[in-house]
Amino acid sequence: MKFTHTDKKVNLPNSVHAYAEKKVGKLERYFKQDVEANLVFSVHKGQNQVELTIRSGGTIIRVSESTSDMFATIDAAVASVERQIRKNKARLAKRLRQEAFQPAEEPTSFAPEEAEEEIKIVRTKQFPLKPMTAEEAVLQMNLLDHTFFAFRDVDADGAFAVVYKRAAGGYGLIQDQGD
Repeated sequence: MKFTHTDKKVNLPNSVHAYAEKKVGKLERYFKQDVEANLVFSVHKGQNQVELTIRSGGTIIRVSESTSDMFATIDAAVASVERQIRKNKARLAKRLRQEAFQPAEEPTSFAPEEAEEEIKIVRTKQFPLKPMTAEEAVLQMNLLDHTFFAFRDVDADGAFAVVYKRAAGGYGLIQDQGD
């Protein structure tokens, strides 16, 4: 497993990074291909935060946890990833990326497995994606009182894009990067 550490507005001793690598490294058994783990450590409003992103064969799993203790936060982030894997193990194994996921042979905790919820599309909408700028798309999204809006980005030669409201405030833009 390849690790990347980022400390935002905090200086952590190497022992914290080593602990994180040891704990996150145990997740490698779930994946068949090369695994990259990106850990972002920060402190926000007196809480230690860890953002953990794992990439393997096109599959991306991301969690963010915060507690008063950095070691407990690392443990919580690893537990959240395991929970996501258990919750979605059937889909991960057969539908998303067969080459990237490998179910664990032994359980990692005594917590009961959550029942896998069925993905059920209950409504389908079709509408033309109009060419516009990101700013125009944000305006249209706000006029509709939606939290996201899909459009063709004229600044990116008509590529598919989505603007969305961020929980932390402001707006986000998702762009198609092409092939």
